[in-house]
Amino acid sequence: MVRIREAEAGDLDRLLELYSLLFGRSILEKNEETVRIWDHIMTDKMYHVIVAEENGVLVSTCTCVIIPNLTYDQRSFAVVENIVTKSEYRAQGFATACLEEAKRIAEANNCFRIMLATQSKLQSTHKFYERLGYSKDDMTAFTQWL
Repeated sequence: MVRIREAEAGDLDRLLELYSLLFGRSILEKNEETVRIWDHIMTDKMYHVIVAEENGVLVSTCTCVIIPNLTYDQRSFAVVENIVTKSEYRAQGFATACLEEAKRIAEANNCFRIMLATQSKLQSTHKFYERLGYSKDDMTAFTQWL
């Protein structure tokens, strides 16, 4: 049984496990600061952590943040990040379902655009996002690591 839903407070440990797959190693440890940030995320109405759960296992996730905006007729925009699926669950529609839920949330918040960020250089990953309607040709993104 598959459920697409927003993360709940009790999902932190399983979510950290999924996030460790982003870089092939544990990038976060559960400590006081992690819990403080998680508590903030859980109360922020503009911050949505979407998960795909199959038989009690979190198998995929993405984050969708709604950014209020004064331009574009005061319509917000959405940023999608932290997209990851456990390898044994890939190509089964879980990430697609999470990203479709992010789009639904963006539309419900009257967003004029969704921006998706990825560090992946894999053409297969880029083609996956393009199949879902994302374009790498519409904007130029620059990153400055702090």
